[in-house]
Amino acid sequence: MDALGITLQQLLTQLVSFLILFFLLYKLAYGPIVGMLDSRSQKIKESLEAAETARLEAASSAEKVEAEIASAHQDGQKIVAEARDAASKFREQEQGRAREEVETMLERARTEIAREKVAAIEEVRKEFAGLAVTAAERIVEGTLDAKAHSTLIDRVLEEGLSARKN
Repeated sequence: MDALGITLQQLLTQLVSFLILFFLLYKLAYGPIVGMLDSRSQKIKESLEAAETARLEAASSAEKVEAEIASAHQDGQKIVAEARDAASKFREQEQGRAREEVETMLERARTEIAREKVAAIEEVRKEFAGLAVTAAERIVEGTLDAKAHSTLIDRVLEEGLSARKN
């Protein structure tokens, strides 16, 4: 080794220096750097786990929200159906009540018409009886020929109609 210019003493000195330097670098640089990289790796792993947990929670929350929306939609449909049913029942009740009122009014009108009809017939009978009596009186006073009889009836009817108009 002398031919290469390397002596045992130099080799040992360099070897000891290298080992001391290696030990110092291992303790002072490599250990902290590896520790820092391990801690960084651990933080990244924790962040990824937290992100995955957050993603799962978000998916769960989204499912819950969708379920609540579907439930609210069904409740809304139920409420609308109930409102329609209530409106239909109310309309039917009101129509029934209106029909009853109309029937009552028609019955009253029919009764009133019948009463007025009876009264009108009675009045016509009275007037006719009066006309008949008047016509009979005039016939008895006058002659009994057919022409005079017809003229007399026409005159009595005209007088009766003009009296009714007044």
